[in-house]
Amino acid sequence: MNAFPAFYPIVDSADWVGRLAPLGVRLLQLRIKERPPAQVRREVRAALAVCRARQVQLVVNDHWQIALDEGADFIHLGQQDLPDADLKAIRARGVRLGISTHDHAELDHALACDPDYVALGPIYPTTLKAMPWAPQGLPRIAEWKRRVGRRPLVAIGGITLECAAGCFDAGADSVAVVSDVTRHPEPAIRVADWVTLTGARG
Repeated sequence: MNAFPAFYPIVDSADWVGRLAPLGVRLLQLRIKERPPAQVRREVRAALAVCRARQVQLVVNDHWQIALDEGADFIHLGQQDLPDADLKAIRARGVRLGISTHDHAELDHALACDPDYVALGPIYPTTLKAMPWAPQGLPRIAEWKRRVGRRPLVAIGGITLECAAGCFDAGADSVAVVSDVTRHPEPAIRVADWVTLTGARG
């Protein structure tokens, strides 16, 4: 993976990874919440097998130890996961790291960890999960991009195909997409539209 891909779908199962990996995506995140560790491990293992066969980069969310055990080379951590994560072990294995941010203090904390990318959200209102933060809006993207410098900045939260251009114009290098794909009546068609939209960006 050279330039950081501009389209960054996030899914919650290896089945979804298998559905999207053949569609021209270059980067996928597997985000599994509230499942037993053994099930998470099976999902991570299956998703990695699919992505390796398709030459798609898989990012494993939260479950850093399982990710290391299974040979993943990209991990994403939320702020609540950072205190318990062994960042030295992650770095020693050459694994890349993305970190979520929602306010200035979290951005400072993330940058101190020297991540490979920083995520900012929620940009727009999202119904996917309850958020203690108000929507960040496009001006915050520009501010964050000035702070993160050459690191890729990923915008996330309530982003649809129709409003993606505003995120890119504000300074986002990539947009993470969840519901706009997984809750779309025709996910494969939606992914094709995303790939077309973002194809020239990286």
